[in-house]
Order: sequence, then C-alpha cells, then structure tokens
Amino acid sequence: MTGPLDIVPAARQSLAGWIRLLGALVVLASSLPARSATTSTNDTPTLLIVVGAPGEADYATNFVRQAAQWEKLGEQAGAKRTTLGIGDAGTTDDFALLRSAIEAEPTEGAAALWIVLIGHGTYDGRDAKFNLRGPDLAAADLALWLKPFHRPVAVIDTSSASGPFLKPLSAPGRVVVTATRSGNEQSFARFGGSLADAIADPASDLDQDGQTSLLEAFLSASAKVAEFYKTADRLATEHALVDDNGDGLGTPADWFRGTRAIKKAKDDKALDGLRARQMHLVRSPDERSMDPAVRARCDELELAIEKHREARPTMSDDEYFRGLETLLREIARLRIEPTSDPAR
Repeated sequence: MTGPLDIVPAARQSLAGWIRLLGALVVLASSLPARSATTSTNDTPTLLIVVGAPGEADYATNFVRQAAQWEKLGEQAGAKRTTLGIGDAGTTDDFALLRSAIEAEPTEGAAALWIVLIGHGTYDGRDAKFNLRGPDLAAADLALWLKPFHRPVAVIDTSSASGPFLKPLSAPGRVVVTATRSGNEQSFARFGGSLADAIADPASDLDQDGQTSLLEAFLSASAKVAEFYKTADRLATEHALVDDNGDGLGTPADWFRGTRAIKKAKDDKALDGLRARQMHLVRSPDERSMDPAVRARCDELELAIEKHREARPTMSDDEYFRGLETLLREIARLRIEPTSDPAR
C-alpha cells in the first residue's frame, strides 16, 4: 500500500509529469487538515487598538465602530486585548499609555503583536503624526519603541497622511499597512472602516483556507475603497500600501492578482505580500490545532518556496522541480505527521 507522499517514478520522466506531480503535492499540502500536537510554544497574540482624537462627532462614531469590530475579532482570537482612546474622559495622555503598553510586551517569541491605529493623521512636509489625546504619535516614536522586538509584529495605521509611517516602521519579519502612500494624502481615509469590515468578512478569504489573512483583508478593503471613489466619480485621495519584506517601499493592492504580486518593481526590488499572507488574527480551527513550532516551520517553508520560484530563471528544469518537490514534501509531512519537534 502506498502512502500520500509516495511518488510514482514515471512522473519524473517529463516536464509535464513533474508539473502534475507538484500540482498534486500543492493540493495535498494546502488541503490536509492540520493535526493537533502537544503545544510547546505559546503564540496567543496581543492586540493593541488605539483610537485617536476624533475631532467631529461623526468621526468619533466611525472610529468607535471600527474599534468595536477589532475588539470582537480579538475576542474570537483569544488575544490579549488593550484598547486606548475610548472612555475615561479624564485621560489626557494616550501617548504615555501606548508607550507603556508596548514596553510591557515581550520582545521575543512566536506570539504576534498587532497594533491598530484608528483616527486622523497629519503631515507638515517633514514629519507624519497620528493624532492622540495629548501628545501626538510620530512615526519615529513608534519605530523606537518597536526596535527591540524580534517577534511577529503587524502595525496597521488607518489614518490620513499615514504613508510616511511605512519606511521607519519597516523591518524584517514585520508587516506594516498604511491607508495612504504619502503624507500629502491628508483627506479623511475610508480605508480603516473598510479594513475593519474586511478582516471580519469570510468573503475576504480569497484563497478559501477558512481564515482571512492581513493581506487578504488589505486587498479586499482596498478594492472597496477604490469602488467608492469610482462610484462617486471622485478623485481618489488615498492609496493604501502593505510592506512586509523590510525594504520600506510598500506595494499597492492593484499590483496583486489574487494574493500574489504580479508587477515588477523598479530595479527588480522584491515585492510584498508573502509575510502578510501568513498573518492571521483569527485562525481557522485547523490552524489553531497545530503546534506553534510546526506552524512556524510551515511558514518558513512557504517563504522558501516563493524564493525558489523567484530564482526559477537561473535553474534547470530538473534542479527547479526537485527543489520544489523537497519543500512541498516537507510541508505535506508536517501536516500529515505533526510533531512538537518540526526539525526531526
């Protein structure tokens, strides 16, 4: 009897055979339910929701709605949750509260830290800031507080003029999303409301794996914002970006087909989306059942597969397909035979 990873030797005798073989492995690796294993690492996420100074009452209602949506998601995820900027009218320094909340977080580990900024932003031609009750938050402030972190981090700035937050916050292993591509896009940004809706909407699950990634929510929200401006026959005053490769450049939603970036950047710069595709606040039941160390290894292998594909032009057919098969086999093995020791 053959097992699910047995390979028919004849499949390797032609390019078409390799493609059929690897296609089967891709389906196998992506469709198998994750099996439970003894949990060796705590990866319960932390969600910091920061609601800025609202200004007009209509904005306050909008921002509170967004925060409530994120709080609901955090509850579903079992996340450690902190919300700043709502209630306690006597509070006048959310800047200090945010700094304390971040400094209280572990800087190492598998658990993701999500920071969601909901509100207004400003840009004076040099510095971008997020408006808070009390001192405003500059990109340099947040970058300094996050500098010691070597755990997964997602920073989502949904404010106007948020584009300049991208470069100082960008770092390896970190996902940064901004509602605008520059500080000059200073009109009220609708992206935040659309993102709060998208990340909670099963329809945003573009790859149909039972969970909505940050990338999928970004793409769905961006499409909704673009449709708003098109329907209203108005010039778009916001263009969201996602950065997750550490270069601080960002990639817009219209560079993607599905969840894969398809356009070429200048000077062949790497495109974003791979890490954001792996960031899930609310995981599917199958993903939650996986040992965190095994899930982390699967994420590493997925990134390795994408890098292998990018290097395709430099390889022979045999070298390329054999390398791809090796990576896909390991992912399939981890999902079929999960263990608290993914290196075995």
